[in-house]
Amino acid sequence: VQLQASGGGLVQPGGSLRLSCAASGSIFSINAMGWYRQAPGKQRELVAAISSGGSTNYTDSVKGRFTISRDNAKNTVYLQMNSLKPEDTAVYYCNAVLTTTWGAEIGSWGQGTLVTVSS
Repeated sequence: VQLQASGGGLVQPGGSLRLSCAASGSIFSINAMGWYRQAPGKQRELVAAISSGGSTNYTDSVKGRFTISRDNAKNTVYLQMNSLKPEDTAVYYCNAVLTTTWGAEIGSWGQGTLVTVSS
């Protein structure tokens, strides 16, 4: 099972970016999917998560600015980030809790994509 994240980059404060993360491999079903981030010198934190049924939750600092969504047909999760602030600068990681074709429930991480918010 692999998670491939993309969409990071350099953006000015107030700008927008859209992250994508596609899961592939021996997947039977995907349960929760989420985005985490880790800024330099800080612990990795949960940014947003979405359940298989579409329920979402966000860390307080991104509420109203970020939107998580998923396309179950494509095994892909997205993070639309608007009104970006310098404090959003971090490496963003996607995560999925899934059931494999052989019946194991596992957690899988993407490779991380760097988001830099700077003028």
